[in-house]
Amino acid sequence: MIKQNINGILLFQMARDLKYKRSIFGTKTATVLLYSAFLLLVSCGRSSTHQASQLETPVNPVHRDLDEITKDGKLTVLMGNSSSSYFIYRGRPMGFEFELLELFARENNLELEVVIPDDLNDVFDLLNEGKGDIVAAGLTVTKERAKEVAFTDYLMTTRQVLVQRKPAGWETMTWDAIRRQLLRSQLSLIGKEVYVRKNSSYYSRLQNLSDEIGGDIHIVTVSGDVETEELIRRVAVGDIDYTVADEHIAQLNATYYANLDVGTPISFPQQLAWAVRQNSPELKTMLNDWIVAARKKRDYNHLVMKYYKNQKAYLLRSASGFHSQYGGRISIYDEAFKKHATEAGWDWRLIASVAYQESKFNNELESWAGARGLMQLLPETARRFGGDSIMTAEQSIVVGINYLNYLNKFWLREIPDSATRLPFVLASYNAGIGHVVDAQRLAAKYYNDKFNWKIVSYFLLNKNQRRFYSDNVVKHGYCRGAEPVKYVSEIINRFEQYKKLIPVGIEPNDLVASR
Repeated sequence: MIKQNINGILLFQMARDLKYKRSIFGTKTATVLLYSAFLLLVSCGRSSTHQASQLETPVNPVHRDLDEITKDGKLTVLMGNSSSSYFIYRGRPMGFEFELLELFARENNLELEVVIPDDLNDVFDLLNEGKGDIVAAGLTVTKERAKEVAFTDYLMTTRQVLVQRKPAGWETMTWDAIRRQLLRSQLSLIGKEVYVRKNSSYYSRLQNLSDEIGGDIHIVTVSGDVETEELIRRVAVGDIDYTVADEHIAQLNATYYANLDVGTPISFPQQLAWAVRQNSPELKTMLNDWIVAARKKRDYNHLVMKYYKNQKAYLLRSASGFHSQYGGRISIYDEAFKKHATEAGWDWRLIASVAYQESKFNNELESWAGARGLMQLLPETARRFGGDSIMTAEQSIVVGINYLNYLNKFWLREIPDSATRLPFVLASYNAGIGHVVDAQRLAAKYYNDKFNWKIVSYFLLNKNQRRFYSDNVVKHGYCRGAEPVKYVSEIINRFEQYKKLIPVGIEPNDLVASR
């Protein structure tokens, strides 16, 4: 057993070397030989416990494949909050996987909705329950996970590495002196505490590695709401000594936390992919075809460079204070949003989402129609609600909130529930009350339901068609309805993400504030 485990370590080191050097046998031959030896050693050294399925209940996913998604017009994605997959920066949703999914949704005429689970340990259950159509959370493909979900073609490959701190005083030490105090052999993990989420691929890898090295690694599990990057931060500040991360994520974070070392691999190269339900073969096929084609295109390579290769850009984002993970500020106007929104009874993050939609936080912006400022108000609207044609950003916020208060009061007479009312308020801010009321009248005429936004938005969307804008119940004529419908959807979706990623009372991260 000991001999097999030592051979496993030697084999691992061979795999690492093969990644960077050509074998005298040739790349293809060497890879085949290594893989064959790996299968032999692992089959001898792994306990039967880890070969058994961890599933306690059979998977019984809801049926929702490509036809249902296309008919609904919405693709719902379960995502983790990380600096590679999905985050908010200066009010804008960003991330490698997020931007890829934006491209996919746009090319297939689908609305993209992001859902961030409270507990990542439940993400496959949520997928199979129909709470999402895709899981995009930097997932490593494993045989155990494939019992619950179906994986797409790979997005990229990576390997798992140990995240540890450099020794105290490392800034004045030679690299050789630093290296002597770091864990460089997987055998050194025997007896060490390593913190990971239980349902992560890191947990499974540490279990298998513990078998392979013939000694116990003390795997300490954390709750499913703790992201990998939060564990990396805890290592950096000294709360814990070790965690595990995918190499590309670890390397990015090491550019921010200079006291981290991420140079000890603990796995072979692994595939990262998206997951869909096992009974969604058409969606999987469509995604596979798209991913294979996307990997050959400039947009894909641009995103790889943007999120994984450009370490300077990553450092600027993470040190700015406007990153949802490193500082938690949405914009330079957050204090004004908080002050005036709270006074008026609004969630400040909703007002911030409206402002981002209107101007991307640019108070100097003027639209083709003459709307100006942070909240993009027409001069006549601004004067009506307490402003003028030229306002400071804070004045624009105040006047915009005054206008939202007026719209909210108007719709409150008919729609007492605030969540049901919100889309009507926002659509009125964008297109005017008259066009939204017209869409209501059409919904009442054809569906007998004028308070269901999904139905009302259908008629607003199609109010550019003669058969609708010339209907005898319509009073305000033609409207380019696609704009307000998209406007409402994007503001509410962004607001939901702000609520998940930007807590109401968040203060700037201490590490950021001290930089």
